[in-house]
Amino acid sequence: DIVLQALANLFLGAAYWAQGDYHQAIACLMQTAISLDGAQRRERFGQATLPAVQSRAFLAAGHAELGMFAEGRALGEEGLRIAEAVMHPSSLMWAYYGVGLVALRQGDLPRAIPQLERAMGICQEADLPLFFPRMAAALGAAYTLGGRAADAVPLLKQAMEQTNATEMEGFQALCSLSLGEVQVLADRLEEAHALGERALALAREHQERGHEAYALRLLGEIAMRRDPLESEQAEARYQQALALADELGMRPLLAHCHYGLGALYAKFGRLDQARAELSAAIELYRTMDMTFWLPQAEAALARV
Repeated sequence: DIVLQALANLFLGAAYWAQGDYHQAIACLMQTAISLDGAQRRERFGQATLPAVQSRAFLAAGHAELGMFAEGRALGEEGLRIAEAVMHPSSLMWAYYGVGLVALRQGDLPRAIPQLERAMGICQEADLPLFFPRMAAALGAAYTLGGRAADAVPLLKQAMEQTNATEMEGFQALCSLSLGEVQVLADRLEEAHALGERALALAREHQERGHEAYALRLLGEIAMRRDPLESEQAEARYQQALALADELGMRPLLAHCHYGLGALYAKFGRLDQARAELSAAIELYRTMDMTFWLPQAEAALARV
């Protein structure tokens, strides 16, 4: 049965995505997207969201984690067109989420924030609390990247409270990561460290390897900022994050890890290593057109 196979691949792809196996997730989700054609694109088949839309949102997110932004954007926008044709609330929410996450990972905040705000608005207006932590984590991360800690903190704290109160364990690592990032921005390093350690423990417990890589990178950044005596700890965390990101094919995160290591080595006078790491980060940022981070990486290299 084509529909049953499509749904099975959707759920399997979502499971692979949660584990950080983005290549396998994309393979499964593409089967869903391809097999539901014509009028089937606009049918729910008993699901809360159109499978044709949800599969494309996950596909967009998976391609974003791999740094395949053009492909992810095309799939996300295709899902958005399907959702807009039926004006189904949860499907629209997922579609905006997929498009917004691609833009977020590439650092395109003028596109990411409005799309993720639309996803959050639908989530709240249509009373879809199950999806609130996922939407809040993404929008909070976008606010953080834009320097809007005052907007990010209450949103992410609400998401954390909801995941804890309802035992939504599948979102706890994700929300801890986003809240940890904004606490770094606010220079609340002790709180950020506790959140980073919590995210790492949860990610390892639930085998969420993508979140594990993000948590390791966050802990590396915190250690670099906290104390010069923690330079070895910072280096170890960055190296662990880099190795895992490389294994999973997470090229945007790989670029961030190279940049973090370069900044760390520059801080402690290890200039040859700093140049190598910063050059690697710049090359990746250029290749993926991640221009948001490129100027600061180039400026850091010029200072070494």
